[in-house]
Amino acid sequence: RRQKKTASHTVTELENTKDCSQAGKPLFCPSHPTEELRLFCEQCDQPVCQDCVVDRHRQHPYDFTGNVIHRHGDALWELLKSTQEHMRTLEGVLGQIDDMGSAVRSRTEAVATEICLFASGYMKAIEEHRDQLLKQLEDLKVQKENLLHLQKAQLQQLLVDMRTGVEFTEHLLMSGSDLEILITKGVVASRLAKLNSVAYNTKPSVDDGFQFSPQERAGQCCGYEVFGAILNKVVDPARCTLYGEDLHSARQNQLTGFTLLCNDTTGERMGQGGEAVQVTITHKDKKDCAVKPTACDNGDGTYHISYSPEEPGLYAVCVYVKGQHVQGSPFTLMVKNKFREHQGVFHCCTFCSSGGQKAARCACGGTMPGGYQGCGHGHKGHPGRPHWSCCGQMKESSECLGGPPSDTSQRSLLRTVAL
Repeated sequence: RRQKKTASHTVTELENTKDCSQAGKPLFCPSHPTEELRLFCEQCDQPVCQDCVVDRHRQHPYDFTGNVIHRHGDALWELLKSTQEHMRTLEGVLGQIDDMGSAVRSRTEAVATEICLFASGYMKAIEEHRDQLLKQLEDLKVQKENLLHLQKAQLQQLLVDMRTGVEFTEHLLMSGSDLEILITKGVVASRLAKLNSVAYNTKPSVDDGFQFSPQERAGQCCGYEVFGAILNKVVDPARCTLYGEDLHSARQNQLTGFTLLCNDTTGERMGQGGEAVQVTITHKDKKDCAVKPTACDNGDGTYHISYSPEEPGLYAVCVYVKGQHVQGSPFTLMVKNKFREHQGVFHCCTFCSSGGQKAARCACGGTMPGGYQGCGHGHKGHPGRPHWSCCGQMKESSECLGGPPSDTSQRSLLRTVAL
């Protein structure tokens, strides 16, 4: 009613239009109120009257509404069907969303129940594991205290015996007569000698090296995996050992190494890393010649020490744990010259490798009949097997043992290699 174009229109509720439908009644042109809308302009896509065709829609293609209604109506029906399909799809999706919302709420409640049960069981397992650790710690304390009490009682008794013997001997020497001293000398000397020969530990028999490791796996408790363990092992440098194939020998400019195994005071493997390991490798003849080794902590109580010596000779190797020598340290290391590569060929015989040259020689020293200077199949002094022409070594991956060849042998060797 506020718009000028529709201010004079009559507004009716949709429900009230059922009885007063306009179906079948003629519709008149808004521009020409006396003319009925019987034509349809194809270009403007709207119903028009005869005056509109003559006026504004001149030269526009048009036709009667009865002739075009089927075509446009069918198109609307297709669009209607497509829209109805989308409506059904949307209704189905909305139903699925509602169902999924209900399922999400139900699943949330079920998972929340599982979480509560898991947390309750986990807390129970942690509390039980805590009680086990505290009991284990208390048992360890009692064990160590008992050992300390026993050691203390033994040392106190030994001290009492020594004090008694000392007091008696001092009183004898200070107040006794010569005859009394000579009479009791044997018994007193035997007693003092026996007391002096008693072996005793100058340090406490136990230590306070136990600790708690929260990252340590502690197995299963009430069906849950728990962490945290009491570590009572203390490394003993005197029980740590060294092993490896290249422990006492190495090659110049070749990376080699050995392994350090750390054990505790009972000789058992530590099973964990973190120890202070120090290694020094120094030349015995050249004091300013040292090798810088690298110690790699494997985390299981073993340490791999690797190094690459630059100078041949005899070296002294020292391995320390907590500033103390380990078992077998220090030890000597022999560094040999770098691996000598073969300069010849790995062949079966000089005769074959030289193409039948009589003057071709082989460093193995073998000859064959007929004036041939090189070795042959099954010749005397060298078996008929593949060997290096430069030194006679029969192992292909071996080190060359041959020395500098003479001019003649060098020429023959070069000819053999070339062939």
